[in-house]
Amino acid sequence: MDEFQLIDRFFSRPTLFDNVKIGIGDDGAVLKTRSDQDLVVVTDTLVEGVHFFSDISPADLGHKTLAVNLSDLAAMGAEPDWALLNLVLPAADSKWLEELSIGFFSLADRYNVTLVGGDTSYGPLNLTVTAGGWVPQGQALCRSGARNGDLIYVSGTVGDAALGLQLLSGPDGRLSDGENRVIERLRRPEPRTLLGKALRPWATAAIDLSDGLAADLAHVVVASGGLGAVIKEDCLPLSAEALELRTRKQLIPIALGGGDDYELCFCVPPEYRGEIDRLGNELRLPLTMIGKIDSTPGIWLVGESGVREEYRSGGHRHYWAD
Repeated sequence: MDEFQLIDRFFSRPTLFDNVKIGIGDDGAVLKTRSDQDLVVVTDTLVEGVHFFSDISPADLGHKTLAVNLSDLAAMGAEPDWALLNLVLPAADSKWLEELSIGFFSLADRYNVTLVGGDTSYGPLNLTVTAGGWVPQGQALCRSGARNGDLIYVSGTVGDAALGLQLLSGPDGRLSDGENRVIERLRRPEPRTLLGKALRPWATAAIDLSDGLAADLAHVVVASGGLGAVIKEDCLPLSAEALELRTRKQLIPIALGGGDDYELCFCVPPEYRGEIDRLGNELRLPLTMIGKIDSTPGIWLVGESGVREEYRSGGHRHYWAD
């Protein structure tokens, strides 16, 4: 099949929302703007062998390709609206493409996201999504607003995706139900869209956890004027499944340095602690206070002994040869 047949067969859908004037099928999409809101645009690329293994199911890959972008929008407090999808494919396998599109559109439909265009090309497998969403004017959450004394929260649990990667990288064998649930966190992250929107009145800063809690939090404190963060190790939220597979001591460095959790890390003034507790109950999502923003630059850990030590390990980064 050629590229136009591929798009028409697997990715063209009727436009269901009046925000799209012209969608897939033309040289460009034509979208309505919203005069009272700001447009937030994000983009992410997933490359085989770097961001996912070759044996990932196409449905999981379709889900994750969109989910990592919706997670970025959530971190900005934005409501997702539309997406562009670029596919570089080594082959046009009909069954694989059908399952990929099912995984992609299942998540898109949950969040009323319209696929409005994109591109296809031949080459090593990689997928890029560019997504747009809306936030009331001046209310976008940024990394740069944290203040000394703010409380630091994370949603859900941390470290599951990195542990899942360890499990997949280990010897082949039958996996337990708990191991499969941890791996599911890696393959199908859940964007915290509702949380991001709800945090607009209270959060001073926010970021999604893609490269590891410590590394991503470091972006926040640097962007906020060279502040620091103090994290209490015993407050880090770890899943029951992870604690069945590793000790808490083993999981702490995984939770701090591992990536791909796609939870939200956010900062709020102490007076809003009650509102955050109520929000967690309302969303049925654990929101755990793990520490505070501090005036001393760096990421600092407080362990069982109560001693404060600087965290010097890094999270995930891409490197190129000079």
